[in-house]
Amino acid sequence: MSCGALAQVQAPPAKSEPRKEAARADEATLRARVEARMGAKPDTVTRMPFGLYEVVIGTEIFYVDAAVNYVIAGRVFDARTREDLTSKKRDELLKVDVKSLPLESAVKTVRGDGSRTLVTFEDPNCPYCKKLFKDLDGLKNVTIYTFLYPILSQDSFEKARAVWCAKDRAAAWADLMGNGKAPPAAAADCKHPLQQVLALGQKLDISGTPTLIFPSGKRAPGAVPLDRIEQMLAEPAAK
Repeated sequence: MSCGALAQVQAPPAKSEPRKEAARADEATLRARVEARMGAKPDTVTRMPFGLYEVVIGTEIFYVDAAVNYVIAGRVFDARTREDLTSKKRDELLKVDVKSLPLESAVKTVRGDGSRTLVTFEDPNCPYCKKLFKDLDGLKNVTIYTFLYPILSQDSFEKARAVWCAKDRAAAWADLMGNGKAPPAAAADCKHPLQQVLALGQKLDISGTPTLIFPSGKRAPGAVPLDRIEQMLAEPAAK
């Protein structure tokens, strides 16, 4: 191949630069339209293979046309594979970096050698949390970090505060959730992280209890069956 021929082969990438600039300009225009029409700045705007644009605002996902005249809030499926594209994206958005969590603000319970890690957000008055507590009794070799997340009532807050201020937090939590025995009321001057935990839960978009978070970063709401918990604990941890 001659040098001239090589130059001809390499020429197209240079011509593609205007296309890249146009694409960036189009994205900027679309972002501006989204902000004007929807009243919020989008975190990402992605062109989808079915002709619409995926707009992510926080943990919410929308689909819009290029003019942002129409907004779709709902799930999109790939009919060929039956894959829920919206749920897949939402799972990515909701992933949690477990290493970044303030685990010192959670009640720590070690079972067996404690080699595995499970994080939960729970309300002491939540019946599903109590069911989960009993189910977790069958979980071996795990360290459970329970963030006391009192979102149901003021009574939940007082019970959570009493658990945190107990001499043995893990034992107090077990007695409350397993036996229905609340610990003595906390002293007025007992310091606790409950407000910080509530703020953390809101930041992570945790709206219900229990919510389980796994080393992979995935989360699962509700009283998840033990076999499903085992499966999710076996998934590789996020890097």
